[in-house]
Amino acid sequence: MIHDFENQIKDDLHRYLMAQGEVDEYFDTLLHRLIDAPDIEGKWDAIAQSYMADGIREFADYPTVSLGWMMYIGMAVAKLWDEDWARYDAIGDLYLHLRDPRGYDAMDEHIRGFVLRLKGKDFTALEKLVGECAARTHNQLRHSGFEPGTKEAFRAYTACLHQLYLMGAAVQLKRMGYRMTKVS
Repeated sequence: MIHDFENQIKDDLHRYLMAQGEVDEYFDTLLHRLIDAPDIEGKWDAIAQSYMADGIREFADYPTVSLGWMMYIGMAVAKLWDEDWARYDAIGDLYLHLRDPRGYDAMDEHIRGFVLRLKGKDFTALEKLVGECAARTHNQLRHSGFEPGTKEAFRAYTACLHQLYLMGAAVQLKRMGYRMTKVS
């Protein structure tokens, strides 16, 4: 059931981001590469484990923040991967590296401004894009039928975070010029 739910999240976000021109049609090709790659996807487990205390604490009052920040993290990891992966891969806790300069509440601004180097309209447009992705994901989670506080609800939350992380990486990779095309 969780696998089906995660696929539902992935499909919805992919359709939305494709309509916005933020990911390519052959997004599944990229996802398979990310999942098979030891770099960006390889950081997922450690990042998720480190993030959970903050994410769960914030979810009750700020669910879209709790979800959306993971999309920013995915974008940041993709940017760091492209920039100097040998350097950033050696960091013990990449999540804390992204969170600690300005704290959890301002992590979005830190990633948009300092890591992704966005300004002006681009800075604001990304905030709106991530906000919409987080709101869509939260809506699906709320209507999923998982009973709050259960193991299944936790797994569903984790599945949402995972897809937002991957979507963030995919969006950033496209923004940096990586393109996926169908292989014949």
